Amino acid sequence: MMMMIKRIQGTVKPLARYASVNASFRNSRNDNSHHDKYKPNHKTPANYDLNQTKPFSLILPRSTDSFSGIKMPENLERSCQVLGPGMVLLKNYIDISDQVEIVNTCQEFGMGPRGFYQPGYNGGAKLNLHMMCFGRNWDPQTKYDPYYRSDGSQAPPIPDQLISLVECSIQDSQAHDDEIPSIYPDICIVNFYTTTGRLGLHQDRDESQNSLNRGLPVVSISIGDSAQFMYGNNRDVEKANGVLLESGDVLIFGGKSRHIYHGVKTVVPNSAPLPLLIQSMLRPGRLNLTFRQY
Repeated sequence: MMMMIKRIQGTVKPLARYASVNASFRNSRNDNSHHDKYKPNHKTPANYDLNQTKPFSLILPRSTDSFSGIKMPENLERSCQVLGPGMVLLKNYIDISDQVEIVNTCQEFGMGPRGFYQPGYNGGAKLNLHMMCFGRNWDPQTKYDPYYRSDGSQAPPIPDQLISLVECSIQDSQAHDDEIPSIYPDICIVNFYTTTGRLGLHQDRDESQNSLNRGLPVVSISIGDSAQFMYGNNRDVEKANGVLLESGDVLIFGGKSRHIYHGVKTVVPNSAPLPLLIQSMLRPGRLNLTFRQY
């Protein structure tokens, strides 16, 4: 991941931690010592589904013919949209090279024993996405359980480079809404939606009561195909607002908007930036990382 995260207002030096992000990503992939700390501890839940152990890959082997019909994007400028009190959208915030590094990092962990699986409920219904976690485990059925449903292992830590990216994005959002609280994220939920994926309106309310009361924000990073994102004050889809989240966008909602209902109405096929697809070979769909502080 590169360190060229530019400030939206004025000239501000990037965080000192962020200056060595690219080297840190490369070193982390070459150093396997951190994997040993997160081996399974065999506390597998009784309702564990063995079929969930089948690896899910973000990357597909494709030829250049696979990209026909996908247009090269124009040079896009970073900008900011204030969607509500405590809700800020940073457009085109993450460079393509940084997006590729994020895909590579999620692919590395996602193919391992603590990697992607398709979450579901006791009744057998499955969510229309694949998921994995950094920092703490979360599942729609078990919520914040300390152990993975798939193999009993703890979640791997959030890479420092992603923590720095979150901190930078919050600082930039505070330039437009100074009521957005700062956080040090200790949770990252990674979802991959296929081009038919969607998620109904819901609230993120499983964090600690202290975190919720303080309005500590959720930071959402979008990579890959664009998504029609819905949000509102209740579950009424007809009254929900909508905004297009594109690859490289960062959405932040906290403070008075921390408890908004939100969801993904649809994923737009063939909308990912062509350079991202060529460099990462990301499969069709949307990769979404959401960060919180428990």
